[in-house]
Amino acid sequence: MSMTVTLFEIAAENVAFSLQEARMKLSGALGDTVLDFSSVRRIDSQALRAMEELLDLAQEKSVQIAVHGLNVDIYKVLKLVKLASRLKFVGHEHGHTRPAKEEKGHAKPSRR
Repeated sequence: MSMTVTLFEIAAENVAFSLQEARMKLSGALGDTVLDFSSVRRIDSQALRAMEELLDLAQEKSVQIAVHGLNVDIYKVLKLVKLASRLKFVGHEHGHTRPAKEEKGHAKPSRR
C-alpha cells in the first residue's frame, strides 16, 4: 500500500493564509502533509493560531504534519508555544534546522 504525501509551500508574505489553505485541503487528504517553510523568515500570532488549528485537525484525522526548511528562529517560537512537539521535522539546509536526535552511547572519560 503506497503512502500519499501532500506538499504545501508556505508563502512568506502571508503565512497564516497559506496555513489556512493547507487546513482546508487537509480535510480531504488521505496521507501525511509536508509544509515547506523555506521561504518563511518570520511567524506572527495569526500564523501560530493557524498552525495550531491545522495541527488540531491533523490530530483528529490521524495525519502527520512535517515541516521542511524551517529556520532556527521559527523553530524556537514553535517550541516556546509548545507546537514543535506536534510536528515532524524533515530535511536540513544551511540556515535551517531540525531538532537534534538523541545519540546513544557513552561519553569518553576526560583525562586530567
